[in-house]
Amino acid sequence: MRPIRTILAFLICVYLLPGLAAAAIWATKEHPANWRAARWTSSHVLPNPQTNREARVTIFAATTGGLKGAFAVHSWIVLKKHDVPRYDRYDVVGWGQPVRKNGYEPDGYWYSNQPQKVWEITGEQAEALIPDIEDAIAAYPHNIKGGYRLWPGPNSNTFVASILRAVPQIDAVLPANAIGRDYLPEGRLFYYDPSGDLHVTLYGLLGISAGVKSGFEMHIMGLVAGFDFRHPGIKVPAFGRVGV
Repeated sequence: MRPIRTILAFLICVYLLPGLAAAAIWATKEHPANWRAARWTSSHVLPNPQTNREARVTIFAATTGGLKGAFAVHSWIVLKKHDVPRYDRYDVVGWGQPVRKNGYEPDGYWYSNQPQKVWEITGEQAEALIPDIEDAIAAYPHNIKGGYRLWPGPNSNTFVASILRAVPQIDAVLPANAIGRDYLPEGRLFYYDPSGDLHVTLYGLLGISAGVKSGFEMHIMGLVAGFDFRHPGIKVPAFGRVGV
């Protein structure tokens, strides 16, 4: 009985309590009544593409809407080629054709929530990455009607995480509270990406990730706990990364 009690205590302390705390904090804040009442306009985080000529690749994440916003963020990717006077935004939504291009402002608020930069690169390095990223977007296997599932995936975070794995030059990992990122495309159970990260998962419900980028992570029912060794910190379910 002692091992069972130890496991239960671990699950309660590491996964359940942070989730309950996040829900309690969420309940104290004001939220849009519905998507029509939410703010979707530009946050002006990105420079004006009409005057800024350099190429740019930016990964964004923002707290999502409704009660799921207590636990999760929505992520997307923005591309701009050199001398092109516009940004192209790609993200996945839960209706119609999953992958949307320019369905929203490139750096727009998401359900009134300020977007945060997860990773960004500019100049020649960005220009060199864009063709590989566009190929990864085109190859995303769940871009068919019905190819979206809120939980455990494939969802918006599954899409962006698949691009990060397919293009290892993107030196980033989605936040720990990007629920769905650990669902491997096509329901794979195992993936070793060229950056050196190992991912083992049971359809995003239970698994581990380990490597240079990921550090060490355990995900249970979409909630992620772990350690970031490159940039010392801990990954807390529903809150994301906490550290320096």
